[in-house]
Amino acid sequence: MGQPVVHFEIVGRDPAALREYYGDLFGWEYEVGDATSDQVSEQGQYGFMPPGEGIAGGVAGGASFKPRVLFYVAVPDVGAALAEAERLGGTRVMGPEPKNGGDFAVGHFTDPEGNLIGVAGPSAPVE
Repeated sequence: MGQPVVHFEIVGRDPAALREYYGDLFGWEYEVGDATSDQVSEQGQYGFMPPGEGIAGGVAGGASFKPRVLFYVAVPDVGAALAEAERLGGTRVMGPEPKNGGDFAVGHFTDPEGNLIGVAGPSAPVE
């Protein structure tokens, strides 16, 4: 099957209002905290959806964030995935961005058509 989609994000300028909207619409509940990176959401504004029947997700953002919907693909090495995306004609936008200096990282790139895609996984290959 290849590498799976493991996470999604809905980002907007008023994350609290978006969380309320999607909570009312779909019954989603959130654990609000910090994002993996300040480039993903304002701190304290990331509404994590605990894993359940679907893939994990979050509703986040802040006043300076452009609205978007984004999905993340699990990869064995975020840096290598971003380099490969560039080699194939994409453009690196962010990353790898580790959280709290740990080994988990995220990155963003645009495909040749300009679609924003995320990758998530180890920031370095697992030995």
